[in-house]
Amino acid sequence: MRKYEVMYIIRPDVEQENVQAIVDKFSGIINNGGEVTKQDVIGKRRLAYEINKIRDGYYVLVHFNANNEVVNELDRIMKITDEVIRFLIVRDVA
Repeated sequence: MRKYEVMYIIRPDVEQENVQAIVDKFSGIINNGGEVTKQDVIGKRRLAYEINKIRDGYYVLVHFNANNEVVNELDRIMKITDEVIRFLIVRDVA
């Protein structure tokens, strides 16, 4: 398994308990064939630039170990989740 890192931004109009549900959903996808090594819900922050007239968002950073199939499934699910504004999955080489 390889080390990966994903950062995603959740819409600011989502309630706090729903934010935690979304974080748990993505962690469950990762744990289905991989393992989460570190998860940090950074909180609500201002975006560097406006995205679809949205200025704020909940930032979440997750470090995990997984194989390629888990990463592809996580990418697919994040693309179709309406609450996620942006996300980026990168391979951790350090």
